Amino acid sequence: MIALVHDSFKCRVVKWLPRTGENHHAMRARRFLEGFTTDDRLLTTVELHDRPYHTWKRLQRTGKYDEARFERMIARIPDHDLFLTFVEIDGASEAKNPQPIRWFRDQLRKRDLVD
Repeated sequence: MIALVHDSFKCRVVKWLPRTGENHHAMRARRFLEGFTTDDRLLTTVELHDRPYHTWKRLQRTGKYDEARFERMIARIPDHDLFLTFVEIDGASEAKNPQPIRWFRDQLRKRDLVD
């Protein structure tokens, strides 16, 4: 279910507005999915699925990232194994860089949140 929905609302993002909050494709997907489930594991995974990549990207660009914001994101995730699995699946294409996924997996392991 989440694989089908997670990026389906990119076409509904209003391009001239900031792509954050309710105008972000992942939040739009979450809102849609809320009509079918109350499972916070699924809803949060859809909503936050791109955050690890964007955090890694900022780290690569600037050499730092907002660790407190990252920790708040981690705290919101009810099922770290599900979330990591989905991030891995979403980034599994040969066209995508595997480094952000390795970095995120390492961050979760450092915190003893996944095996």
